[in-house]
Amino acid sequence: MQPRIHDTRLDRKHGPSLQLWHDPQEPSVLQANVAVPCGWGRLIFAHTFAEPDVLARTLMEEEPGQRDIALYLRDPHVILSLAPQELFLDPSHTYRLWLDRYRAGRVRPQGYVIRQLRKRTDCEAINRIYATRQMVSADPSFIWSHRQSRVITWLVAEDVATGQVVGTVTGVDHQLAFDDPESGSSLWCLAVDPQAPHPGIGEALVRHLAEHFVARGRAFMDLSVLHDNSHAIGLYEKLGFQRVPVFCLKRKNSINEPLYIAPPPEADLNPYAAIIIKEARRRGIGVEVIDAEGGFFSLSLGGRSVVCRESLSELTTAVAMSRCDDKRVTRRLLEAAGLRVPAQQAATLAEENEAFLRAQGSVVVKPVRGEQGKGISVDVRTPADLRQAIERARVCDANVILERFCPGSDLRIVVIDYEVVAAAIRKPAEVTGTGRHTIAELIEKQSRRRAAATGGESRIPMDAETERCVKAAGHSMTDVLPAGTCLAVRKTANLHTGGTIHDVTAQLHPALAEAAVVAARALSIPVVGLDFLVPTVEGPDYVIIEANERPGLANHEPQPTAERFVDLLFPQTAAREAVPA
Repeated sequence: MQPRIHDTRLDRKHGPSLQLWHDPQEPSVLQANVAVPCGWGRLIFAHTFAEPDVLARTLMEEEPGQRDIALYLRDPHVILSLAPQELFLDPSHTYRLWLDRYRAGRVRPQGYVIRQLRKRTDCEAINRIYATRQMVSADPSFIWSHRQSRVITWLVAEDVATGQVVGTVTGVDHQLAFDDPESGSSLWCLAVDPQAPHPGIGEALVRHLAEHFVARGRAFMDLSVLHDNSHAIGLYEKLGFQRVPVFCLKRKNSINEPLYIAPPPEADLNPYAAIIIKEARRRGIGVEVIDAEGGFFSLSLGGRSVVCRESLSELTTAVAMSRCDDKRVTRRLLEAAGLRVPAQQAATLAEENEAFLRAQGSVVVKPVRGEQGKGISVDVRTPADLRQAIERARVCDANVILERFCPGSDLRIVVIDYEVVAAAIRKPAEVTGTGRHTIAELIEKQSRRRAAATGGESRIPMDAETERCVKAAGHSMTDVLPAGTCLAVRKTANLHTGGTIHDVTAQLHPALAEAAVVAARALSIPVVGLDFLVPTVEGPDYVIIEANERPGLANHEPQPTAERFVDLLFPQTAAREAVPA
């Protein structure tokens, strides 16, 4: 059958596949009972089911750990009535892009390319990105074995400089899936690595998939997006997608739970507290939010309660906390334990400060107490910059220290119960030039992307330190950075100042892991984030520059940071974790 063409705008807007929802009394032109496996679950095309009870049974046959989606329902209320305790109406909107009206973008990808799968590691990279976005994982073997399927298309965005996959999207061809008489298609699982430095990756993936289906002669491309995902909806509407009255059904399971129950009391908590509470709830541990703004909560099980502030719990003593809080004490204890630390002295008289600068060549200026990179200036080389850096640090704490600047990669190692759980390289905030935007505009755009990717936890401050870093690189904030040129706009690699974090647990040298455990024992602290500077994570050389008594456990995917933290607090639940739900 030839695809049906809509002749008028009215037809397009008010006829979204309604003709596919045929009268059960009339013969169907579609294949019957079509469900397309996608690795993370099945796409169930509800309008290919003549019997509501068959559709309901198909949804309830969902495999453990999977997320099935039934869409294009003619009578969703009827299907729900057949299994109201098992099924729910997904709170998502459906958007449609009419492909004969699609127009290619004027700006092509810069610094990355969009391509189909080429190697098995692409499949693993897709799952890595899914994990960072809290999406259901897909079996890499399934993706690889179906990479040449014409029904499902996987696209990835690859960073040209690093070869790393930084984004992915999946497309389904309806005509090939079930002989769709309207010659439709759909977009699924758009995801971009939150650490990706390049702008426009999501838009480029959507456009590439749309052009892929245009080349096949498809009439439209549909997608489903949560009703409150304003960032994604803004992108889709910008590209010409229109909302259509199409609904989805899903099965009630632990994966979908946030979609069909009222928002939990921890809804306003930051990601570092929320990740712990989510894991605790999964194990049946009671949760009481004490102060959402401050990240305080209580976990209870079997008559025992533990109060926490994010990853800082009552198991960490006040003495251990004070050892980490004062950077001078931290350094002395680690040095006494035989660990390598940089030269350090207190900021006092200008003459002594400048003498230390001359002796070291380059220094780091930081407040004695503080966190999240506040008040820290890195790679300070001139007396004038030194004086300004000390003044900035004293805004955070009257006591300021100077440290020898040690070049190398910023490595965070998370130790829980005196075992290394995660290791990640932290990179300072950087922007990539477009040839059209000023550095200030690029910083603002990148800061918005980082905030969206981290629940508002990561932003690039437009402050004197950022201006200093830009100036040191030979630029001003009003310069237009050439297309493809990367510029680091901060020296510190803290997540809260726009830095990115990249898991390297599997590559960590044993000497670095051992040093982290020795440091945790020297501080007598059960949960700690240790900051190293290293030439390479695969070698034994290092210096330890700080210890954080309240390390953020989010953003370390796929490492089980929250799981190990809850193990520490309630070890009797650890064995239960391994039992499938």
